[in-house]
Amino acid sequence: MKILLPPSETKHPGGTGDPFDPAAVALPGLHEHRTAVIDALVDLAADEDQARRVLKLSERQVGDIVHNRMLRSAPTMPAIDRYTGVLFDALDARTLSAASRRWLGEHVWIHSAPFGPVGALDGIPSYRLAAGTALPGLVAMRRHWADATSAALAEAEPAFVLDLRSEAYVALGPIPTSVPSAYVRVVTDDGDGGARALNHFNKKSKGQLVRALSESRPRIGSLRSLLIWASKHDIVLRRTEDDRVLELVVTE
Repeated sequence: MKILLPPSETKHPGGTGDPFDPAAVALPGLHEHRTAVIDALVDLAADEDQARRVLKLSERQVGDIVHNRMLRSAPTMPAIDRYTGVLFDALDARTLSAASRRWLGEHVWIHSAPFGPVGALDGIPSYRLAAGTALPGLVAMRRHWADATSAALAEAEPAFVLDLRSEAYVALGPIPTSVPSAYVRVVTDDGDGGARALNHFNKKSKGQLVRALSESRPRIGSLRSLLIWASKHDIVLRRTEDDRVLELVVTE
């Protein structure tokens, strides 16, 4: 099984790893697409005023322009440690055992706007770029990434993909129909036999789910085996009428 996570706007600074190598991370066939975005971001960072407008940065966020300017030379840290925010705080990967972190490295991809999907333990630099940003000199992010990422996912031939991304990042790399997968929606029972989507608990619940998986380190190769694992761990993952959509049921 592979798990696809969204990135986060907020990130830990610094790092001690070697500079980012677009061909040395997960799905290496995307290296040319990664290089194109990095080049566009570095070029944009040369003009601070334009970079602020394009990236929609406030005065206190201008330091992110420096991060973009240094994308080719900045130190890296594992992607799972780079991101902060609700999902990654709930996952809290830094407190996991070495075995659990290795499991994350084998099973988790994090889908970023500049790099596409990268492995949880792949080193990435700090950066600023959202999925919907239009970079000068580059086609829209969706056009740039979607077909190439879908093809790379198909080429990787995962047995099953659990998709925890936001819709904005799904658009940057739809999972091809040839790959067995399930997209997760976080809901709560509404008391009348139906389900109500949750926003506040969405990211937190996804982070907790991935932490639970990493701690138990199961061998999952299908939707059926995922559902069996969930039932044994008091996690409510529920099928829907759409075979490619699951509901993660939580209590508010």
